Amino acid sequence: MLRAARALQAETGTDKGAAFTLEKRLPVAAGIGGGSADAAAALTLLVGLWGVDPEAARAVAPGLGGDVPVALAGHASLMQGEGERVRRVTGLPRLPAVLVNPGTACPTGPVFRAYDEAGGGAGFAELAQVPAFDRAADLIGWLSQQRNDLEAPAMSLVPEIGTVLGALKALPEARLARMSGSGATCFALFETEDAAARGASTLSAARPGWWVRATTLGDAA
Repeated sequence: MLRAARALQAETGTDKGAAFTLEKRLPVAAGIGGGSADAAAALTLLVGLWGVDPEAARAVAPGLGGDVPVALAGHASLMQGEGERVRRVTGLPRLPAVLVNPGTACPTGPVFRAYDEAGGGAGFAELAQVPAFDRAADLIGWLSQQRNDLEAPAMSLVPEIGTVLGALKALPEARLARMSGSGATCFALFETEDAAARGASTLSAARPGWWVRATTLGDAA
């Protein structure tokens, strides 16, 4: 948040300041963009507080981290490049989900190194667009044909991720389970919010040491 504030100061030349209080409700280094969301929130707040051009926030966002531009946008988006190319995707239903973090460290750097050393990224083709879907079930079906290429190298470094994915897949109403980002947080998708709430309750009872949250994925409020 401080890096974001100082970058926006430098970009706009303002001499105004601010004081922040951050109440952190996500695990640290969890692969779910929490720090990037903090930076984006800081930029959004300061644009309003300082009365500066929102374009200045968009200009500094990529230099703060690959997930900051999409967090700043606050919409379901197709991210490309190193995260700096963000295109809003419309026509998507919100997805009920359960997020799970086992409380195990999964450093991003080693995961990407393992992926690169295995020849990751060779022959990739960019996705032209994300199709529109009316129902959560249809979107989940399409997502089930996609993949997270960091999942395998992350599991080789942190076997606990495989345990989490297994527990999520075993939930009766879970439609799809994947690792988020570079780990160690994983998620399961459900067709209804009630189903996600039941899944979170079941998993919390079975694994009291894990961080478990039911949520919905999609455009920010």
